[in-house]
Amino acid sequence: MITKNEIRKKYQRIKHSLNEKSRRLWCATEALAIGKKGVAIVHAATQISRPTIYLGIKDLQQKRRQKKSKNRIRKKGGGAKLIVDKMPGIFPALEVLLEPAAKGDPERPLRWTNKGLRKLSAELKNQGFDVSPNTVALLLKQSGYSLQLNRKEKEGKSVPDRNAQFEHINDKVKAFHREGQPVISVDTKKKELVGNFKNNGREYRKKGDPVKVNAHDFPDAGEGKVAPYGVYDIGKNKGWVGVGITSDTAEFAVNTIRNWWYKMGKKDYSKPNKLMIMADCGGSNGNRVRLWKWELQKLANELKIEIHVCHFPPATSKWNKIEHKMFSYITQNWRGVPLISREVIVQLIGNTTTSKGLEIQAQIDYREYLKGVAVDDEDFRSIALTPDKFHGEWNYTISPTVTVSIV
Repeated sequence: MITKNEIRKKYQRIKHSLNEKSRRLWCATEALAIGKKGVAIVHAATQISRPTIYLGIKDLQQKRRQKKSKNRIRKKGGGAKLIVDKMPGIFPALEVLLEPAAKGDPERPLRWTNKGLRKLSAELKNQGFDVSPNTVALLLKQSGYSLQLNRKEKEGKSVPDRNAQFEHINDKVKAFHREGQPVISVDTKKKELVGNFKNNGREYRKKGDPVKVNAHDFPDAGEGKVAPYGVYDIGKNKGWVGVGITSDTAEFAVNTIRNWWYKMGKKDYSKPNKLMIMADCGGSNGNRVRLWKWELQKLANELKIEIHVCHFPPATSKWNKIEHKMFSYITQNWRGVPLISREVIVQLIGNTTTSKGLEIQAQIDYREYLKGVAVDDEDFRSIALTPDKFHGEWNYTISPTVTVSIV
């Protein structure tokens, strides 16, 4: 009797020359030659599924000839239908389930989640998508998620209610969107050298003809550095970038938000009565920066709307939507391209697009912003600031008032 090892050796010698049909027929021939338990033995030796072997036996016994083209293996229309075809809307539904719990560095292409396959499968079934845990795993892989081990990183100490703050922000964003109110994510991109300097990344050019750049990255006396401050409207998938040429201050940050409103936001929101801003805990828009809140008070008075601010906990800046929904694509767009002038930077930012329709506008901000501008106690107390009940140091509302000068 032919043994499993003999079948395995034979299969190893010829498997590279077999296609889908011939592999099926070869396995069926060997199974029939063995007789009783032939299918089980061939399956164990080759790891070809039993249904496939039985189909091959059926082909041999019925001597079925498929009418097909010379190179066709399956008949036209054969094979499983794509999940996205059978269940339209399953990818957006899965993304909604993953969004509050997604982890890792969102600026990188691979992401991971702490929700199990069975739990995700059950939640999708509740929404009418009949998918197994294995199918969910396949969908996650197609969406760029992967299983990963823990890795230590210098992220800083974890703070109390960190995850609860993420959930708080997520719930508030949903509430604002239900009401048709604008929600923006803001942050400063890292400062960039202006001039003929090396820019990380590669672009296609003729062999042996790389772009020639300066050997040393000494700031150009005429151009220096720029500080791009971004505003990303997460509901409209649109962004605005103010390219500052002086200091990255709270006044510069709020003025960029102001410019976004008059250049873009006002067209998309006809009569809003409030605005939500998501920001980091540090930098020019930090939760402890007095000038940030003072300038927001001026903006609230000017626009006559409430401004709701939610800060991400310390050491979680990469969770901010603008980082992986806008800044990452800007970086990809200008990789390998020397930022030789401010105008080139504006053009590269403005030409950044994605398959999901991201739209960005950019403008150089020629105003001079001074460092060290202080807000005295009396002026700070006049700000109409109302802390939220949950972590008022991170979440607060600034209401319009006539008591604060906007000069």
